[in-house]
Amino acid sequence: MIRNARVLYFVILAVLFVPCSIASADEFPAPIGKLELADGDGIVFLGDSITHQRLYTQYVEDFLYTRMPNIRLRIHNSGVGGAKAWDALQRFERDVAFYKPKYVTVLLGMNDGRYQPFNQEIYDTYQTDMTELIEQIKGIGATPILMTPTMFDARAARMRPRRNRAEDSVMLYNSVLAYYGGWLRDVAASSGYGFVDMYSPLNNLTIGQRKTDPQFTMIADAVHPGPDGQLVMAAAIVADTGLAGPVSSIQIFKNRRQRRQSVVKGGELTELNWTDNGLEFTWSAESLPWVVPADAQEGAKLSRIGFRFNRETLQISGLEPGQYELAIDGEVVDKFQATAFARRIQLQTKTTTPQYQQAAQVAELNKQRNEGPISKLRNEWRVFQQYARLKAMPESSEQADQLAKMEEQMEGREDRIAEFEKEAKSLEDQIFEINQPKARRYVITRAN
Repeated sequence: MIRNARVLYFVILAVLFVPCSIASADEFPAPIGKLELADGDGIVFLGDSITHQRLYTQYVEDFLYTRMPNIRLRIHNSGVGGAKAWDALQRFERDVAFYKPKYVTVLLGMNDGRYQPFNQEIYDTYQTDMTELIEQIKGIGATPILMTPTMFDARAARMRPRRNRAEDSVMLYNSVLAYYGGWLRDVAASSGYGFVDMYSPLNNLTIGQRKTDPQFTMIADAVHPGPDGQLVMAAAIVADTGLAGPVSSIQIFKNRRQRRQSVVKGGELTELNWTDNGLEFTWSAESLPWVVPADAQEGAKLSRIGFRFNRETLQISGLEPGQYELAIDGEVVDKFQATAFARRIQLQTKTTTPQYQQAAQVAELNKQRNEGPISKLRNEWRVFQQYARLKAMPESSEQADQLAKMEEQMEGREDRIAEFEKEAKSLEDQIFEINQPKARRYVITRAN
């Protein structure tokens, strides 16, 4: 008995003191905190139909066009309806690598889970294909920005015709997407990639709104977010990639010696002149506000776009009590009490400012770009995806006939792609003609 105990004792010691490899913190790179963007850098938005919708990508483009007007980025939408990670691999060379991106955002997984409860074999396929996709992105010298799948709105699905979906598929699929997204988060964190959480904002805002409106949804068909949901997604990208920040801040005040001073951020203030009825100055901003389309205003409100990403403030101390009129370039913006100026005016809430109107023109041109040539370009790749899937099927006479028809359909595809890209660039050239901030003359005058 004693002998057996001694043997067991030494076995335990041997196990406890076997040398093992423990990774140090230095071996794990930090996830990307902010995108480092310079003139000429490329960004590819790779994804499925949610990217093919050209909404969250359009809103992010609007942000970049207005917030970084002096940087000309090469932005490419690479979304195709119904795409899985495998599909993205089939078009990777021409639809991603060809554009030589610095960053590639990846929004896939909604279709990969196949709209059913968790299935290990299906997940293994998704994990394998995503891992290969990440390696290919790294292989072209780009940095992956992994994004969680978006929300599957089970309540919205139950309020629509079922389309033969089983009850457990409807109720459990959002959890499947959460699992997929959790894996992507861990991959990004351990490998030093970029990461964007699309899942949490959509789910959290939805459940919050349903406390007062049980039928609230941003995803009416359960899968594809509408403009409000897509704006929430765009806000998540801007926030999680470190691009968020105010537009500008102007402070005009008297110091202890009663000398008038100004402290500004995001631009240059010149020609400051105090008058008997107020003051005036010239303001040259470095950027424009991020204008949100009318049909996405609820999403902007829920995401607190104005405060978090669009602050454009004006604070003036030392005005005599009373009401004052603010005019910019001769156009009256609004009237405010002197006490309101002293507290701080939030100009981002004023759609009548010339800078807001200028940014709105940028957004409208970009909408034309996305609804026109970019839409046509993405539909070319939808056809290619059907072709690639058909080509991967077992050979048969029927398959051969279908392939032949699709090859005829794709004849001239490169020429069409080139034409659509040319049209898109022409519209973007126009955007960069009107997105440059201008010197604006501010006049604050005491109202009668």
